[in-house]
Amino acid sequence: MSIVYLNGSYLPIEEAKISPLDRGFLFGDGIYEVIPSYGGKTVGFGPHIDRMKNGLSALGIQLDWGHDEWRAVCEALCEKNGGGNLGIYLHVSRGADTKRFHAFPEGVEPTVFCMTFEIPVPQEANRETAHGYKVSIGEDLRWKRCNIKSTALLGNVLHFQEGHAAGNNEILLFNAEGNLTEAGACNAYIVKDGVIVTPALDYQILPGITRLMILDIIRKDGSIPLEERNISREEVLNADEVWISSSSKEIAPVILVDGKPVGDGKVGEVWERTSRLYSATKFDY
Repeated sequence: MSIVYLNGSYLPIEEAKISPLDRGFLFGDGIYEVIPSYGGKTVGFGPHIDRMKNGLSALGIQLDWGHDEWRAVCEALCEKNGGGNLGIYLHVSRGADTKRFHAFPEGVEPTVFCMTFEIPVPQEANRETAHGYKVSIGEDLRWKRCNIKSTALLGNVLHFQEGHAAGNNEILLFNAEGNLTEAGACNAYIVKDGVIVTPALDYQILPGITRLMILDIIRKDGSIPLEERNISREEVLNADEVWISSSSKEIAPVILVDGKPVGDGKVGEVWERTSRLYSATKFDY
């Protein structure tokens, strides 16, 4: 039986109750994070909580929690749910009002809900055995505040479903100018002639924590060239390697884009090198 946290209490998930007037339910008015934990060791805890706090501030949701409060909840949930390899889901909505009304209510306490779920062990950084992903491509039709990790994920869900319905693992999205933004639930990268390229952050792109860590690790290592810039559809289709990244997938190599092989159709060498660097230092964040 899964134990969750809800507004100060730990209880079985079957007993957790949230008001139907909660603005998270009615409007998607909230912020969330997912933090991976392997054997009790979290990946990117500090950056995840920093992004949570930034998102709450952007939405004007007042919750006076620092890293210590969040860490205590995360550690307690992992312990109460048996440890192992867990994703820790943190969710804060603006709270429940007495009516449905678009304007922010006053005097409402935020709803804090947290739970864990099992996640697989990350695949080994070995290009001979790594699982390659298949992705669709599509036009990015989401809102213009994708840099906020809002719980209002319908745009992402519809895009992800588009890829899923086509028999693929994900979908790469392109803006009206034909440039790559991100995937339905991941950041995106290409490799060309040994250079890693990823779109620069702006309102179209979630500042992914795994992305932040990857770029920091690559820059500190200094052995692989890295660029942040616009990436055209043509560049994606002619890339030597394509990757996607997220907290649960870490760095995932893509071998098919819209049914066409990426490079030679095999997992690439630069992916392997980068994944080894990431695996060696991911618990340092």
